[in-house]
Amino acid sequence: MQNPPTFVLVHGAFANSFSFAPLQAELALLGHRSAAVDLPGHGFEATFPATYQAPQVLDALAQEPGGIKGVTLADNAARVIEVLERAKRNGPAILVAHSRGGITATAVANARPELIDRIVYVSAWCPVDLEVSGYYAQPEMADVDAGAFAATLVGNPAELGLLRTNFRTAEPTALAAFKRAFAADLTDDEFRAFLNTFQPDENLDAGTSADRAQAPTWGRVPRTYVRLAADASVPPAVQDRMIREADALTPGNPFDVRTLEGSHLRWLVHPKPAAELLAALAAH
Repeated sequence: MQNPPTFVLVHGAFANSFSFAPLQAELALLGHRSAAVDLPGHGFEATFPATYQAPQVLDALAQEPGGIKGVTLADNAARVIEVLERAKRNGPAILVAHSRGGITATAVANARPELIDRIVYVSAWCPVDLEVSGYYAQPEMADVDAGAFAATLVGNPAELGLLRTNFRTAEPTALAAFKRAFAADLTDDEFRAFLNTFQPDENLDAGTSADRAQAPTWGRVPRTYVRLAADASVPPAVQDRMIREADALTPGNPFDVRTLEGSHLRWLVHPKPAAELLAALAAH
């Protein structure tokens, strides 16, 4: 009898493996193995400058170097490939990506499709016709409010070589904008608890046209897209657009589409429905 699959979980921007802990607990209680990956410069590899602690010194924070500088999409893909190679020794592997983690998952599937038995995008970027930056200029993203990130950006990304965001701000307008974007359906305590798992720095490399989904490799991996119905940061309209584009690229291997209610972060804070959905995919 074949061993059950291992879920390999890939986080989004400014996040880390810690955000998957409640989901992993639910998966374990359903009898499933999982491994949450920290991409390079994330988790315990992250830089938390002393000037980011309270009381913050924002002028100094704007100059502090960060360890994620120079990390590339290829580095991210290599980290996930290493984990998948180890996971495959024990049986099938299901790659699950959230948000910006979808860019990495796509790059991995382009490079090493034989390591993945199914790829699951959870409101994750799956660039097909455009680079990710290109989607932000499309009508489907017109209602996305980027004001919170703009208002809390620290330093010059070109000079720092990274994106730095002050998630520890106490400014009410910025906090309200973050909550609308990511977690409108969470309590204020749940929202702030999650916000405190974020790290300040993210790498700049979101891929190029060469990193879009490739039909000969990525296109042969069975795939599921889990729509988040109330996502305000990756809206359902852009999720649906990426699904359509992917299905047009490989019509013989279309997305299996599922939907979960809730915001960008709710499925991680209240993970039971997501765990049950993933367990059902593992049974196929």
